[in-house]
Amino acid sequence: MKKLSFIMAIAAFALGACSPRNEQPTPLNIENSLTAEEIAEGKFTPAVMWKMGRLGSVALSADGTKALYTITRYDMAENKGLSQIYVRDVLSGEELTLTDNTSTNGDAQWSSDSKSIYFTSNRSGENQLWKMAADGKNPVQITKVEGGIESYGISPAGDRLFYTRKVQAANRKSSDIYTDMDKSKARIYDDLMARHWDYWDEGYYSHIFVADLTADGIANDKDIIGEDAAWDAPLAPYFDAAEIAWSNDGTRLAYTCKKLTGVAYAISTDSDIYIYDTRDGSTTNINKPTEQHKADFVGYDRYPVWSPDDSLLAFSSMATPGYESDKDRLFIYDVASGEMRYLTEGFDHSVQSVTWVDNSTLYFISPLFGTHQICKLTIPTEGTIPAIETITRGDHDIASMSIAGDKCYATLMTISRDKEIYDVNLADGSLTQLSHINDFVYDNVRMGEVQKRWIKTTDGKEMLTWVILPPDFDPTKKYPTILYCEGGPQSTVSNGWSYRWNFQLMASQGYIIVAPNRRGCPSFGSEWREQISGDYAGQNIEDYLAAIDQVSQESWVDRDRMGCIGASYGGYSVYYLAGHHEGRFKAFISHCGIFNFESMYGQTEELFFINHDYGGPYWDKSNKTAQRSYVGSPHNFVDKWDTPILIITGEYDFRIPYTQSLEAFTAARVRGIDARLVEFENEAHQVFKPQNSMVWNREFFGWLDKYLK
Repeated sequence: MKKLSFIMAIAAFALGACSPRNEQPTPLNIENSLTAEEIAEGKFTPAVMWKMGRLGSVALSADGTKALYTITRYDMAENKGLSQIYVRDVLSGEELTLTDNTSTNGDAQWSSDSKSIYFTSNRSGENQLWKMAADGKNPVQITKVEGGIESYGISPAGDRLFYTRKVQAANRKSSDIYTDMDKSKARIYDDLMARHWDYWDEGYYSHIFVADLTADGIANDKDIIGEDAAWDAPLAPYFDAAEIAWSNDGTRLAYTCKKLTGVAYAISTDSDIYIYDTRDGSTTNINKPTEQHKADFVGYDRYPVWSPDDSLLAFSSMATPGYESDKDRLFIYDVASGEMRYLTEGFDHSVQSVTWVDNSTLYFISPLFGTHQICKLTIPTEGTIPAIETITRGDHDIASMSIAGDKCYATLMTISRDKEIYDVNLADGSLTQLSHINDFVYDNVRMGEVQKRWIKTTDGKEMLTWVILPPDFDPTKKYPTILYCEGGPQSTVSNGWSYRWNFQLMASQGYIIVAPNRRGCPSFGSEWREQISGDYAGQNIEDYLAAIDQVSQESWVDRDRMGCIGASYGGYSVYYLAGHHEGRFKAFISHCGIFNFESMYGQTEELFFINHDYGGPYWDKSNKTAQRSYVGSPHNFVDKWDTPILIITGEYDFRIPYTQSLEAFTAARVRGIDARLVEFENEAHQVFKPQNSMVWNREFFGWLDKYLK
């Protein structure tokens, strides 16, 4: 099998050939090999990790003969990355690079006849839609939308497309309200939400446009949301284009929208699925309450997918209002009758990435017991229970899949390896690895052993815990050990790869990692997931301590050199444990953690999250659940802090604002505790930029090494 070439030669047919004659951009210096020193050391380091290529989703052509995907790589000196498009012949295994390393190209999609490829590129200076032949030849720019587009989708017939872009639907800036004060820099609000995730609301919202696709580009664009509508489609803050879907006959567009504003928007997760008909311009809300379903669709309803004959529309739905991490149920909507059917009522796990193969068979990905697997659902006759079969098995995460006919390609990762392309046999679930994007790393560095343990909790349950050992582990030695606290809080510690909290990277620096799926982590059933809400300081904290206490009984754990780390809810866990660890830990690291529940309520933006997880606002003294939550706020236990702590935050984090980290840092220093604050001025809740990540890792490991080695 021919492997991907890591030599970034610019082929004559590649996108680089279409640059304006006098505007040739400079190629990035992408490193795709290890130095002699790195190979000799054989150690997995942050510098090595940032040389790895990052695989995107895979799309099979309609005839199942070719696979389309992107790989993103980074130039550390330039502090940026770019994505290139690749195509793989399913039968021969031959792989071809379609774009060069002078611009970012992504969101690649096949035309319905598999002869052309649509994709987005910033080659012209803005993100626009392009089209090229299946071999990369003859690239042509399709859109010239002012400001660029964010996402798109081509109708199956190829005669229409949707695209999304920002539209100014409200005046929030003082210079817009007072036009004679054009140099004024104020934002003015009369209602929530003033900011969201990592941006201030300045009156611009993501809207869907439908246009005719012609030989000369696009024509007759129409804003189907309405130019004065102050809401987003797809949903903020992630703007996932998978929430928009063309019908197979190309006449209708199903999309997700939460048509609420102000306080109602901030406290609600009530999004709905809408169907826009291009023939008459009508819009239908399929989740509007009916006699049959008066209260079934009051949470998130998202990700519509049409059946092959367009008679049914599948979508995911959360039952509990205001609960962003509820079970994702699978429903189907009968387009003709308007009837709904709940297909996964007896399946106690969430449904993701639904794919139809015929009108009675669907495949989906589900988080199952600390892994992600492909499942198959067969729709039976009315009144009988659907049959659900788990197709794949093993300690891995299936991140995405694409099915054409009897062919299925998936991206799969583990704690020890990033995503690669696999051929999935849908008959027996067997997996065959096809791509080898990062073998140049795996072949030259040593990874640690990953142990899968089931640990007894204080209330007699069994808890899946991953234990990652350092490379060249010697059981006769003692090692510093770290308790990892997962964020979310409803987020799985799965068998997957991360470029931010990478367990193998930690292990390679000589640490043992203990990563428990404590209460609240999905994939272990609804009861396990839901226990944490309203009880942040309760059983899940006991779960953390049960994990570290049991693993620390091993002779190779140095109990005098244990640390505790975590981000988001995991950062809260670190702050809370700092006041309750009873001498277990010698160092703490909290990234963007919640420190003071009362100030957090007034500082965050999506109030539905803390209304559900805290139980309500701090001023509701009659609410026992809420008051129990506020009593468990970490700031109430600072008088018991006695251990060095590193605190990291991002200035653009509006979910858990940086002020939470400032409060914690102030408390630690006033208490005389050795503390360090690292504040990234151009990051939000996570750290993504290459050089910021390198600084993050240097601070992270510098702190651990200072106190645990």
